[in-house]
Amino acid sequence: MPAAPDGLPSVCLLAGGLGTRLGDAAARRPKALAPVAGEPFLFHQLRLLRGQGARRVVLCVAHLSDQIVDAVGDGSAFDLEIVIREDGPTRAGTAGAVRGALDALDDTFLVTYGDTYLPTDHRAAYAAFAASGLPALMCVLRNEGRWDTSNAALEGNLVRYDKRAPTPDMEWIDYGLLVFAKEAFALAPDDLTDLADVLTWLSRERLLAGHAVSERFHEIGTPASLAETDAVLRGLLD
Repeated sequence: MPAAPDGLPSVCLLAGGLGTRLGDAAARRPKALAPVAGEPFLFHQLRLLRGQGARRVVLCVAHLSDQIVDAVGDGSAFDLEIVIREDGPTRAGTAGAVRGALDALDDTFLVTYGDTYLPTDHRAAYAAFAASGLPALMCVLRNEGRWDTSNAALEGNLVRYDKRAPTPDMEWIDYGLLVFAKEAFALAPDDLTDLADVLTWLSRERLLAGHAVSERFHEIGTPASLAETDAVLRGLLD
């Protein structure tokens, strides 16, 4: 696998969430466009990715996707190239969405989620992936149950991960920033439609590298977390 360049390879941003827990903030708009610090949350994410060295972002969209297309255009407002990939009439799941975007992604690429703001060094994560020799890498944060259920264990340079059945010795949490080689999706069973299940399979096969980060993640999954993230991003903009 190639060494990490100064910038980043393409980024797959999963922005098809329904936002059912957000109430009015996502009642008539996709979750990624929920207002945060005076503008759609997605705008903050795109500027963050550009600042980290990204040039191409592939947006995987579904719910009210026309609003996202209208909001971001071709990406030139963010100095990015933006490619849109839409789910078909049947929701593909997060792994299915990534598979559907592979043709627009580099041979190695990053994946992140449309409801998280991740102020960590993305280039360091990509460098760790390139050095690992493995087809996938998960960034993990020592959590110990503080922000959500811990679902990962960092064992040397490998991650043991199970979102659905975490074990008591898991003190880390999936940070929401992943790096893949396309071969990871060729290796994983095709019937795994959720990205969490693909990651669990890779970890059981000892094919999932780990990269520890220390920066707190911020997310907008609930009204409370949206309000907290709004305050954090307003502070960064002051």
